Amino acid sequence: MPIVDAQPGPFAFDPDSTALVVIDMQRDFLMPGGFGESLGNDVSQLRRTIEPLAALMTAWRGAGLPIIHTREGHLPDLSDCPPAKLNRGAPSMRIGDPGAFGRILIRGEYGHDIVDELQPLPGETVVDKPGKGAFYATDLSEILDKLGTKSLIVTGVTTEVCVHTTVREANDRGYECLVLADCVGSYFPEFQHVGLKMIAAQGGIFGWVASSPSVIAAIQE
Repeated sequence: MPIVDAQPGPFAFDPDSTALVVIDMQRDFLMPGGFGESLGNDVSQLRRTIEPLAALMTAWRGAGLPIIHTREGHLPDLSDCPPAKLNRGAPSMRIGDPGAFGRILIRGEYGHDIVDELQPLPGETVVDKPGKGAFYATDLSEILDKLGTKSLIVTGVTTEVCVHTTVREANDRGYECLVLADCVGSYFPEFQHVGLKMIAAQGGIFGWVASSPSVIAAIQE
């Protein structure tokens, strides 16, 4: 069984019951000129994850292991976007408004899709989610059950929001989660640092934290 050097201690996983989850690596969040940058965020803090994540995905695919991609976004009529979420942000730059890459966070728009460097391959699962967590109002639990999944390798953006929410949801459902520090990102470096510490605190209250090269090495041994 592969073992990865991690915090707070070694993480052992069975590749046959482990899935790689790639959270919300979408143009609206990561591309210069997109929704994320329009709010004053430094998208380079997220884009630094693209290269290591692409390398991890290549190795993961090479080992014949499952990848699940998620995209946060809403139906064109916004019927799945509650007012508490819809009314956040600056007027004229809210969900559903016109953006540089189409209507902001609307399914089917260019900006809603995953960046070119990390596009899913045919046959890979894509879960469209209306919330921050990947389990809320989706069929992710059923997908993982069919795969016989017990462990998740978690990547994506942003560390303190959608990654954290998904890891917490997964932990409550009994999954062992390994979060890869170089493959998750936040617009705010201080949130990145504290968010990762929170996951591994108290003996791994939500999971483990490691780096992608250690996982690549483990599955290629």
